[in-house]
Amino acid sequence: MPYATTSDGVKLSYQVRGDGPPLVLLQGQANDHRWWDSVRADFDGTYQTITLDYRGTGDSDKPDEPYTTRGFATDVLAVLDEVGAGRAHVYGTSMGGRVAQWLAADYPERVGALVLGCSSPGGAHGIERSNDVRRSLAQPDRAAAERALLELMYTPAWLVAHPGPHRTTGDPDMPAFARRRHLAASAGHDSWDALPGITAPTLVVHGTDDVFNPAANAPLLAGRIPGAGLRMIEGARHAYFEEFRQVAGPMVLEFLSRPS
Repeated sequence: MPYATTSDGVKLSYQVRGDGPPLVLLQGQANDHRWWDSVRADFDGTYQTITLDYRGTGDSDKPDEPYTTRGFATDVLAVLDEVGAGRAHVYGTSMGGRVAQWLAADYPERVGALVLGCSSPGGAHGIERSNDVRRSLAQPDRAAAERALLELMYTPAWLVAHPGPHRTTGDPDMPAFARRRHLAASAGHDSWDALPGITAPTLVVHGTDDVFNPAANAPLLAGRIPGAGLRMIEGARHAYFEEFRQVAGPMVLEFLSRPS
């Protein structure tokens, strides 16, 4: 199993598949690379896909210290350096979209095209989930809370047809402290002032029915990043990329294929 080592000595597990120009796929908070398992094949035929387990997840080291989305972006660079990818397209979803924002803002020479899925600028300008959503996730009945999370990710009809297991609801082997560190990293994200400096061609994608990371964040991002495009997927919830794979996959591939 290959590893990259960061400047502070953390070992990061990474995975490379396919052939072609490099494409980094960045998953959501408290998830490892398996977030992409159901859709990765859509990109492997055209791109060399690169994933990693964030620090705190999967087979990567799990230091008990503060994490930030900006710090995760420098971790991605360590992986790109290890695989010899000087420049890569970046597709980040959920917290991975927050990490991708910092990659594009801080290291513009390393990012080709940028896709931000079901993401947010965070901070004072980001639109937070409602208190009802928060309460549904915090209820003491663990099974009910897990069901509430699934229904924020997918429509009920899709869940009936796809009972699982689901790879988008968190790395089950994460230690509790690492989950808390990930939550704090995502909650502390605020890229608002940096977004206008992003020069990469950018596409913002979001499901219209996403209340986990409210859909209103999508036009905020697209309006803040110069020249960014915006595509809303009708009826989709947070895991639009999986449930609406036949719409989202070709949409992203078409965008990435445009001359930059």
